[in-house]
This record gives sequence, structure tokens and C-alpha cells, in this order.
Amino acid sequence: ENTMQSGGATGMRTMDSSIQGLYDQRQISGKEAYKKAIKRFNSKLSDSQAETMARSIIGFSLRYKVDARLVCAVILAESNFRIDATSRAGAQGLGQLMPSTAAGLGVDNAYDPVQNIYGSVRYVKGMLDRMSGNKKWNELTWYDLSLALAAYNAGPGAVKKYGGVPPYRETQNYVRKVTSIYKQLCGVK
Repeated sequence: ENTMQSGGATGMRTMDSSIQGLYDQRQISGKEAYKKAIKRFNSKLSDSQAETMARSIIGFSLRYKVDARLVCAVILAESNFRIDATSRAGAQGLGQLMPSTAAGLGVDNAYDPVQNIYGSVRYVKGMLDRMSGNKKWNELTWYDLSLALAAYNAGPGAVKKYGGVPPYRETQNYVRKVTSIYKQLCGVK
């Protein structure tokens, strides 16, 4: 099985033997690194906005046990860190939450960066748990991640209906894009 963390049973093929765990609090390099990266992704943000986003990403990622780099990859793919992003379908804010999804996650204002990041992290975590059968982070596979990302994009019903990533071009491209960004942020080739 292709797990998302090094180590484990001898002979287990891991995603990258140089990674000692994609989710490890000791590896989170701090608010300043995230703030700097966020400003690189969207140079129009003020220092205050980038700092608020960095604090929210790190804080909610730790609270819900999701790698902050995955959250950054999702937000980058969804909105390029544009607070006011709105899709043709009506998805809103940084994590492009649909209004009904946002409401179900307790997000009153999807254009508020802190609320949107909170909802987006909870939704990523919910889809990871649902699609992987509640595996711990170090037990997740790239396949589990692809299913969770597909569910985030197309909805869990579509993933269930097709027994995997749905055959929608947009969703398949989305899964590839977020996975690629995430791997880059983790230093995985």
C-alpha cells in the first residue's frame, strides 16, 4: 500500500522515503513562512490579511489534524488566495465553499477569511475521514487523498456513485492540481 508517511512495515512502499511524516507539528515552520508564501500566492493581500490567513490555516489545521500545506494547496487551487472569489456555480471565498456547505459547517460569512478557512479545513477533514474510513493521517494513501479532494470538489455523492474519482474533467483536473501543489509544498517529486 502506498502510504502518505515514511516508515511502517518493512517493504511498504511509501510516497517518499525522505519525508518523515507529512503531518508533523515539529515540521510546521511557523506563521512567518506561511504569511510569506500566502503573499507570494496573492501579492495584493495586505500583511495583516496574510497574517490572519496564516494564523487561521495553522491553527485550524492543528485543531482538526490536517496538514496545513494541504489546506494551502486547496485554497491556492480554489481561489489563488482571493478573499472575494466567487465561482459561476456560486462557491464563495478562499476555499470556494458553496453556501449550503458553508452553512452546514457553521460559516455565516464565506467571504470572511477566518470563517472560510475554518469551514474549508473542517470540510477537508470531513472528506478525508469519510473517504478513508476515518484513517489516521499517517495511514492515509494518495488514493485516499484523491478521493477526499474529489469529494471536496464534486461532492461525496459523486465519488460514491462512481466508486472513485468521478469522470468529470473538472474534478479530475482539480485532484491532479491540488495533489501537485501539495507535493510541491511538501518537497515531494
